[in-house]
Amino acid sequence: MTSPAATGRSAFSGADAPAFADLARCVHCGLCLMHCPTFVATGLETESPRGRLYLMRAAEEGRIPLSDGFVGHMELCLQCRNCESVCPSGVPFGRIMEATRSQILTQGKGPARPRLLRRTITRALFLHTSVLSGVAASLRLYQRSGLRWLVQRSGVLRLAPPLRELEAMMPSLSKRPFRPRRRLYPAVGPRRHRVAMFVGCVMPQMYAASERATLNVMRRNGCDVVLLPNEQCCGALLVHGGDREAARRLARRNIDAVLAANVDALIVNAAGCGSMLKEYHELLAHDEAYREKAERFSGMVRDVTEFLAAHGIDEKRLGPVNARVTYQDSCHLAHAQRVKESPRQLIRAIPGVEFVELGSDRCCGSAGIYNVVRREMSLQVLDSKMEEVSEAMPEIIVTANPGCMLQLENGVRRAGLKARVLHVVDLLEESYRAGAKQP
Repeated sequence: MTSPAATGRSAFSGADAPAFADLARCVHCGLCLMHCPTFVATGLETESPRGRLYLMRAAEEGRIPLSDGFVGHMELCLQCRNCESVCPSGVPFGRIMEATRSQILTQGKGPARPRLLRRTITRALFLHTSVLSGVAASLRLYQRSGLRWLVQRSGVLRLAPPLRELEAMMPSLSKRPFRPRRRLYPAVGPRRHRVAMFVGCVMPQMYAASERATLNVMRRNGCDVVLLPNEQCCGALLVHGGDREAARRLARRNIDAVLAANVDALIVNAAGCGSMLKEYHELLAHDEAYREKAERFSGMVRDVTEFLAAHGIDEKRLGPVNARVTYQDSCHLAHAQRVKESPRQLIRAIPGVEFVELGSDRCCGSAGIYNVVRREMSLQVLDSKMEEVSEAMPEIIVTANPGCMLQLENGVRRAGLKARVLHVVDLLEESYRAGAKQP
């Protein structure tokens, strides 16, 4: 389909421009509206998928520029992709939004300071894992040296409410990051599969126990697990912010590392990472040297819950976890990867669990670094989600992404609930340990 703006009047340009064929698929039916957290929160058409698509198509046709107002509407989007799940026309909203943000970044549109700050921080942290490790080590020292206790009780945080809120949502980092000592961890029992485990960059610092649980659960279920020596950040946060070229550099290295490992699948325990890795073939669609390799790579990526549910788990060794459990769909697992039943199947398999569904699969408001750069909207979305959680009255809230775990932990504190927040694999590992104690 050819754009009416083929004469060159379009506000978009280059290979990373949103495709007119994608934009034209929207039929303006409005079925997406009540599934969009920012529309529900504001009631504004311009903060809905339909409204944003109208603006993007107007920019593509050269009818409006990429003004500060345009940029504001694009950046308020959580990129949760819930709209994709309910769209009857199959509009690839995530792909369109990522391309639009790339245009905003490469053309230098929007307020300069936040744009440059976001690009500098994301590149520093995710192109160089040593920087992220250093930041995590500093936070770990702050939390465990007594300095955090002093800061909280000094009253200094009351002078800066935004800083107080950011400090309150800071996770209690693991005592030690997840650093595997070996490159191969053999299956416990008969070997069924040889898989690589994608460790990621945030998960090993924040939730080392979940990384160990992933490794243990995979091994308990017949997998030789390979840890990749040259693994890089998946690039998701770079792509969400529009920095596609930086993400491509990471993607090529990850593709080379996985294809050289001779594995059946690449197992991922972070929904945002898994979504990005599965879409490397789109990111590198114009790269002649990597296009075919990217397609092979993307076909190997499996969320840990997706893989375990598909191949079956050793249910005989599961022990009881006597608790009321609910599950919060991680957006990039449910809506981007379309994996919804697999985590529920695994949770229901655990003896003693009383499983209760939440009222909706709407976003919790984490969305990468959205809960930092769009704090007010993030908290509004979170508080709405916690109302649903409160009604479910769970003892354990289970999810499938580190950002969601962090956000829900903050939500539990804000709502005054007594509930643990766990990854699906944490719950499975807890059950296997309980089973091992049984005579």
